[in-house]
Amino acid sequence: MFGHADAVAVADDTATYSNAVSRHLQVPNGFDGAAHRDYRTMIDRYFTDDAIAGFEPTLRSICADLVAAVPRGVDVDLMAELAEPFANDATCAFMGWPDSLRAPMREWTEKNRRATLAVDRTAMAEIAVEFDGHIRTQLDARRGRPATDPTGALLEERLDGRPLSDEEIVSIIRNWSVAELGTIAASAGVVAGFLARHPDVQEQLRADPGRLDVATDEIQRMNSPFVASRRRVTVATEIAGTPLEAEDRVYVVWTSANRDPRVFGDPDEFRLDRDPADNLVYGRGVHYCPGARLARLELRVLFEELFSGTTAIAPGAQAPVPARYPAGGWSRLPVRLT
Repeated sequence: MFGHADAVAVADDTATYSNAVSRHLQVPNGFDGAAHRDYRTMIDRYFTDDAIAGFEPTLRSICADLVAAVPRGVDVDLMAELAEPFANDATCAFMGWPDSLRAPMREWTEKNRRATLAVDRTAMAEIAVEFDGHIRTQLDARRGRPATDPTGALLEERLDGRPLSDEEIVSIIRNWSVAELGTIAASAGVVAGFLARHPDVQEQLRADPGRLDVATDEIQRMNSPFVASRRRVTVATEIAGTPLEAEDRVYVVWTSANRDPRVFGDPDEFRLDRDPADNLVYGRGVHYCPGARLARLELRVLFEELFSGTTAIAPGAQAPVPARYPAGGWSRLPVRLT
């Protein structure tokens, strides 16, 4: 589904287009109906305004330290120097993981990226087991102790009167953190790359950082870090003039839908007055990204600290290198900070 209207139709019709597409346990994304609702009600409590606001001081300290460490006056790859460490350190801090896990998680993220791009399913399976091992170690360290972070709090959750299984908790944390490790890094790169190429917008936001939330949504609309997601057709139907049978697969291409000129006019025009309901960067409907508030906070704080610690973000001498599908954004982003 490339068009905006068709993407919305698929996202809104969960009876016809199911999210249950994987043979692996995926909580909550791999569920529909009441099961998804119950999981999602529990998960959303971790992303309330209060919960997100409470994380801001820690996040700001992380961002300030990372920004201060980026060399000034020379070309740097902002993905490697800032965006990826930012995503890694912010994720570990939000989940309450120890600093000692930050380096292993960065190594894991890189291995996962290489295996995914190579479509090496054997390596991908081994890497998934490695990630689960990291999470189970964190769970074991918290058993029988009062919860002080989201990882420990999940051990105390109840669903229909029963505790969550380790498999469910690992799946929830995998859904939160793996998406965060890759997507928020891509998002930071997308925004930084746009600002470097559009100094007028950069100056506008430096003067009025209160508009960063709207601006980062709009910039990601133009170059979405999350390319596509799939659905399973449950009954025979038709969409966009195409007949579909039960068990067919449909891909919703968010990057294309978010650039549909029938909705956005010139998709390359940066505007802060667009209807936010049209922007699909965080998805749509009941499967809308539960971490959208956290992602907006992370991007806002990162760029507030970047603006505070620099006078300009400028393009580097070399052109950026686009990421390869299924990732979005940039794999390399040469910039110069002054």
